[in-house]
Amino acid sequence: MPTIYQFLGTHEVLIYIMLAIAAMFGLRWLWRSWNEWRRAAYNLEREFALRRMGQAIASLALIMVLLCGELVTASFIFPNLPASLFVATITPDLLATPTGTISAELATQIALTPRPAVAAGAGQGCVAGRVDITAPKDGSEIHGTVDIRGTVNVSEFGFYKYEVSPAGTDTWATISAGRDKVVDASLGQWDTTVLTPGDYQLRLVVTDNQGQSLPACIIALRIVPQP
Repeated sequence: MPTIYQFLGTHEVLIYIMLAIAAMFGLRWLWRSWNEWRRAAYNLEREFALRRMGQAIASLALIMVLLCGELVTASFIFPNLPASLFVATITPDLLATPTGTISAELATQIALTPRPAVAAGAGQGCVAGRVDITAPKDGSEIHGTVDIRGTVNVSEFGFYKYEVSPAGTDTWATISAGRDKVVDASLGQWDTTVLTPGDYQLRLVVTDNQGQSLPACIIALRIVPQP
């Protein structure tokens, strides 16, 4: 049904033009039928002419009903429908590489990007209970495969993704994504062995069901060689 409302609302002018053309043909049909009835000399001719007049009147009545329906839909119903009805369900691209692993090309690009050191802090843009990374902690040292834990619990939720970037840069590479809300639990795994040891940023990005990204939660991490 929302698809029908969207079609009627977005093609309003075209539908009015088509109905106007149909109404012109209906009026022409009615005029010719009325002239035939007026000039008919025999009862049978009058009967046929009256039948055609009735059909023409019925077609005009149908056109008027369609016109009123289009007017009500385009002017009152469609503008008041929530925009979320016309947005397709967002399906995140979980990448062609295994979950929690970035591609070799992105790992090479990140490795070649200069990495100025970033001081540890409380994280940027993180909101406890809504969009937050609770593990690993901001400023901590990590190695191997890391379990990323946190919370993604917002209204009109679409999906989330977590990304990595060399410290102090804006070259983000998506690690993985998820479709379900998470409350203080695992967001996914991250294989850090493909990256050169050094300082990085990890960010959690949430996108709502209308395709709008919320402010990201960003923490600073240091990848160290495995013991």
